[in-house]
Amino acid sequence: MTSQQRVVVIGGGLAGLRLAARLGPAARVRVLGEESHAPYNRVLLAEVLAGRYAPAVTALPDPGPVLRRGVRAVRVDRAERRVHCDDGSVETYDTLVLATGSNPVLPPLRGLFTPGGRELPDGVHAFRTMDDCLTLAAAVRPDLRAVVIGGGLLGVSAARALAARGAQVVLAQQAERLMERQLDADASALLHAHLNSLGVEIHTHCRVRGLTTTATATATATPAARPGHAARRVTGVELADGYRLDAGLVVLACGVRPRTGLARAAGLDVREGVVVDDRLRTGDPRVHAIGDCAEHAGRVYGLAGPALEQADALAAVLTGADATDGARGAGYTGTRALTRLTLSTPGTGPFDLAAFGEPTPLPGDDVVRLADATRRTYRKVVVRGDRLVGGVLLGELSTVGALARGWAGDEPLGDLFHLLTDDGGH
Repeated sequence: MTSQQRVVVIGGGLAGLRLAARLGPAARVRVLGEESHAPYNRVLLAEVLAGRYAPAVTALPDPGPVLRRGVRAVRVDRAERRVHCDDGSVETYDTLVLATGSNPVLPPLRGLFTPGGRELPDGVHAFRTMDDCLTLAAAVRPDLRAVVIGGGLLGVSAARALAARGAQVVLAQQAERLMERQLDADASALLHAHLNSLGVEIHTHCRVRGLTTTATATATATPAARPGHAARRVTGVELADGYRLDAGLVVLACGVRPRTGLARAAGLDVREGVVVDDRLRTGDPRVHAIGDCAEHAGRVYGLAGPALEQADALAAVLTGADATDGARGAGYTGTRALTRLTLSTPGTGPFDLAAFGEPTPLPGDDVVRLADATRRTYRKVVVRGDRLVGGVLLGELSTVGALARGWAGDEPLGDLFHLLTDDGGH
């Protein structure tokens, strides 16, 4: 890439802004950000909802004039190399980068939408954006019954944050345990007990069938309604066994799905995400994809760490910094991603969670567990030969840095017991 080439990035989140920063002020970069807010770190939204951080704490470095806020790309014309936006403007590109992120999954619940409509009832919220977070924070109040649907990473984060605000929280999880993709049964049981101690009522093996709502008159027009239309407010949640939970607030935390509509409409290869190679190229060599929307080697990560690594790798590709002795380097070869979640609240002491790699052992693997019920800590690692291949840690996590470095670097193990004890993390 030369300084005269124009790079257009669709998506003003962590990945898109990291790429723009890595390309530097000399590059001709334009970032199209759909949200009107100043750029923020989505990872910290649960802390804002919990009241621990002000929204300003989540701010990302100011990208300056390279970012156009509040503009949505609606069509990509690959033949003309143009991006058409919802305000009628057109951005031309030499290189296009899709960093469109992901959308929350809205489950097929009876009563979620009216026939032909796409407006959520009042009191029903996704939890993905700053607007979602601020709306939830304004709606929650002490003693309000809030039902969180979904017991994965997002649902656990939302339940803990709402409980910190004083709400009466019920978490409904369809699977047999919390965070079943990341945690083994023992770790999930400890997480369950910790959330219970915060006042969260948890139902596993619990499928939500629908919502109950009541009509409320409103005099405020919305984009989808006329003044005086009959709005709906949620009043409860219906479970598959017929039981009904009263609810003044419902949070949909059923996971996320890559945003691939633009790529699909432009004729690019889309499976779960936008398919890219080791140089983060789509089938069109002028179009790349990074972050939550990208699928590399059959995997969509959906985490901040891989998104940042992909942005860095693509910046190296576009600037030629990945060249080695005149030959192209390896580009992006994948990320060994670690999931980390802060679950502590004032007065409860440290209780954090980290999971990485393959926490479920294969035949022949060695498993080492250290559990301390008094200190509420649990540490389990899976060892294959002389390599650490996965682990789950809950409680006070001073050791997670040392373990994660050994796992991410695929290094031969030294003193495993030392790594698992508190001193191993210093």
